[in-house]
Amino acid sequence: IVKVVNLARTIDYLKSNNYWVVGTSLDTDLDYKDVDYSGNICLVIGNEGKGIGTLTAKKCDRIVSLPMCGKINSLNASVAAGVIMYEALRQRG
Repeated sequence: IVKVVNLARTIDYLKSNNYWVVGTSLDTDLDYKDVDYSGNICLVIGNEGKGIGTLTAKKCDRIVSLPMCGKINSLNASVAAGVIMYEALRQRG
């Protein structure tokens, strides 16, 4: 887990060093389980209210969502991160 000053620049740096950048959003049909997390991955989690910014989303290689049931449309950011990190670890088996 890393906190950076300039996320766009950090994403560019990671991509130039063979990382795939996966962001999260409510506005996508790509299920988080349908992505290959076996390589070098950078996971970008937005906040519960606004999500990730437009520039950040454009720099991501994939934008995934966590399907929700019922009236709740999103999870707390730390919970969403935990779910996706668990899937990445599961795939790496």
